[in-house]
Amino acid sequence: MKFLPYIYLSYMFVSLYFLSFFLILFFKNRKKIHDYPKPKKDYSLSVIIPAYNEEKTIKDTIKYVAESEYPIKQIIVVNDGSKDKTSEIVRKLLGKYSNLKLFDKENQGNKAFAVNYGLKGVNTELIAVVDADSYPKKDAIKKMIGFFNDEKVGAVTCPCQARNKTRFIEKLQAIEYNIIAFTRKLLDFVDAIYVTPGTLAIYRKSALDDIHGFDTSNMTEDIEATWHLTHNEWQRRMCLSTNVTTTVPSKFKEWFKQRRRWNIGGLQCIWKYKSNFFKKGMLGFFILPFFILQTFLGLLGLSIFSYLITRNLISRYLITKYTLIAGTELLTLEDFFITPSFLNYLGIVLFVFGVIFTFSVLYLMKQEVLKKQNLFNIFFYMIIYLTAYPFIMLNSMYHAIRGKNIWR
Repeated sequence: MKFLPYIYLSYMFVSLYFLSFFLILFFKNRKKIHDYPKPKKDYSLSVIIPAYNEEKTIKDTIKYVAESEYPIKQIIVVNDGSKDKTSEIVRKLLGKYSNLKLFDKENQGNKAFAVNYGLKGVNTELIAVVDADSYPKKDAIKKMIGFFNDEKVGAVTCPCQARNKTRFIEKLQAIEYNIIAFTRKLLDFVDAIYVTPGTLAIYRKSALDDIHGFDTSNMTEDIEATWHLTHNEWQRRMCLSTNVTTTVPSKFKEWFKQRRRWNIGGLQCIWKYKSNFFKKGMLGFFILPFFILQTFLGLLGLSIFSYLITRNLISRYLITKYTLIAGTELLTLEDFFITPSFLNYLGIVLFVFGVIFTFSVLYLMKQEVLKKQNLFNIFFYMIIYLTAYPFIMLNSMYHAIRGKNIWR
């Protein structure tokens, strides 16, 4: 088909464009990429930890939050109708941590309800939200606070890294989380951060009040809140010099469900803010187009690949069938000759640049995955792991259309 090369060329152009975009952002800002401002005042801060069946992790999460180098006025654990010993474990810790509070509530289906419930008991200037299976570094909040010197900043995030890196799927996610964190910091330089993850994000209370808390109808309340803040002209920032670790899925089924939820939430955000497309500042002119291209670029690549495979299989079948009927050779030396083309070269260039970018990010993030015995993981991540995402998106779209927006 004559139009296919143009589609393929457009796909390659967009991919190379974004890769070049990130490289330009890095080289332009490389000297200040790890910088963070010192706070000009003592901000009062509370931490909300929504928890549902987190008996295995809640104790350590509270411990990590309580040991923060920045003073925390109150740590509020919202027990979201847990059916395990989460509430019991937290109650035993109330005497150990004087600033710890426990709110028990009935589960209403997703995390946003729990966070909003916790917000009712907060009167501090800043509010941090931490997942019940996440563990902020001692200096995380301290290094993030200074960004609020700018009164236009409504939220600050930091890199989220995998805590468990034993199993193969966990190691792949460790690579992925570092790539995501680094590119998110680069987007910070153009005020284009589109998510402040629930693993650890600090919000200005007045900003959360401005957007009326978290959207309880969205599967990814952290993405929606960030888009809402952007819509209301609040800035978002990221501190790359610290991190929070989180427990990543250790089984394929858990990983698939988590990624599907992320995709469904992203689709909900696109639909909710579609009227802002090419309007309303960075949300409409960059974040929405970028998010849409990022979301559907993989589907386009999958469509091209599927078409080529199907066409080749059909043509091979027909060639084989009629060759047998005609009694001629099934294979000739010409069948083994590969003709290089400009499009093939573009694909190779894109892959090589992608490999260089991945290795560079892991090096800059000071990750040990660059050891020789782990090179297989990196290439598997780039060739196989990322290929799964278009299939997850198809499944997510199917569930979203049918209205199966189940949190877990």
